[in-house]
Amino acid sequence: MIGRLRPREVTVSLRRRPVLVVMLLSAGTLLLGFLQRWPCHAAGWPGDYAILMGDMCYSDIPLLYRGRVFHTGEFPFAVNPERYETLEYPVLTGFLADLAARIARWLDGVDPSQPHDVAAVSVTFYEVNAALLMLCGVVAVWATVRVAARPRHALMFALAPSLALTSLINWDLFAVMLAAVAVLCWARSQPLLAGVFIGLGLAAKLYPVLLLGPLFLLCLRAGRMRPFVQALGGTFLAWGLVNLPVALISPDGWAWFWVFNEQRGGEFGSLWYLLALAGQPVAELNRISTALFAVACLGIAVLAVRAPRRPRLAQLGFLALAAFLVVNKVYSPQYVLWLLPFAVLARPNWRDWAIWQASEVAYWAAVWMHIGGYFGEQGWWYDIATVVRILATLYLMAMVVRDVLQPEGDLGRLPDGEDPASGVLRGAADAPPRWATAFAARPTRSRPDAEHARPAMETVESPRSSRGTYPPGERHVLADNAVLGR
Repeated sequence: MIGRLRPREVTVSLRRRPVLVVMLLSAGTLLLGFLQRWPCHAAGWPGDYAILMGDMCYSDIPLLYRGRVFHTGEFPFAVNPERYETLEYPVLTGFLADLAARIARWLDGVDPSQPHDVAAVSVTFYEVNAALLMLCGVVAVWATVRVAARPRHALMFALAPSLALTSLINWDLFAVMLAAVAVLCWARSQPLLAGVFIGLGLAAKLYPVLLLGPLFLLCLRAGRMRPFVQALGGTFLAWGLVNLPVALISPDGWAWFWVFNEQRGGEFGSLWYLLALAGQPVAELNRISTALFAVACLGIAVLAVRAPRRPRLAQLGFLALAAFLVVNKVYSPQYVLWLLPFAVLARPNWRDWAIWQASEVAYWAAVWMHIGGYFGEQGWWYDIATVVRILATLYLMAMVVRDVLQPEGDLGRLPDGEDPASGVLRGAADAPPRWATAFAARPTRSRPDAEHARPAMETVESPRSSRGTYPPGERHVLADNAVLGR
């Protein structure tokens, strides 16, 4: 009987059908996320901050249906700029949103060429997207559990509070799924297919392309560059096939995503935004942010060469993504989803996971309070939440670096010490080229029998007229523009 299910029976089920159990738990977490947004959903997703921010149920998705051209049936990347705004998302995400819009209009029996209740259809649009994104989330968890050294590690993804709270803010779970499947393909010795999914991820969101750096370093250290070349070729092929038609049809519409992000200043969640709030905006932010990320990438490369043994893909992938988000110009709450699958694979430790998730949940709550002006004269609470979140990310990065330098304590490895996601590199020699070790001599590798001795277990002005408050004329503009999800 389900009602009399005991913890021991759950443990037995997890051992017998680990993949199914983790997937079902992730589906439950995602459903909780849908229910958490019920106040906004029941109200019809109005542009009212008392509901969107007061009830902490904000989502870009229904607002963008009304604020872009989805309600007209026009192609979102080829619009009349005098009448509508061009969609500021990568092409594949635009395709997904356009597909959801067509399904929503079909379900509501709406002809976009005729007058209709746009607000009502936007609610259906959100429901369709919610179903698609929850499916993406379950697939991402499935791919992660397939790559984990132990299935229980993926529970940290499936049960993450941030998965429930941020999954339906925007379309990020679509790219998360593609990146997770890319890692699974690499783990199954299919580098070309892994590259295809990285390319599709890049066509949906920029960040999956950062996986190419770790793949290059791992292949370099293994002395097998052919798999990397295959992955790189698959990436360019998939990205080109998706983007080229749109770039030819509407060059300006296709380029708007890149122009928009280049023109952005320091925004929510970033250190740069805090400096702007303090009256110290940073000039030349694009160059400074890029330079800092380049320095971080150089450090990761040196770490990959200096490590006693070849690092794991999840470790280098997490470090690259985390470094990017720490120095990036904006940190929307749902960006935590980018890190989730890599974090639980890179550092499968419940204590560190809890510290990191607590900081993310605190920031998730603080950003809605901040945008809604609920902190009033105590706006420093938002500053504290931002700094704590960044520090927690840096702490988790430090723990991953420690595991890279001390592989004998790395719980993410298989019993034989291999990376579960090593794929074509499994069993390869661990000998980086001499020119790579010339500038970064590696420490002595630990003895094989000692490994796994540990048992498995552009500057913007603050929208606030004063600390914590917003002028009435700016509050609805912020919501209509759906700032957080860009």
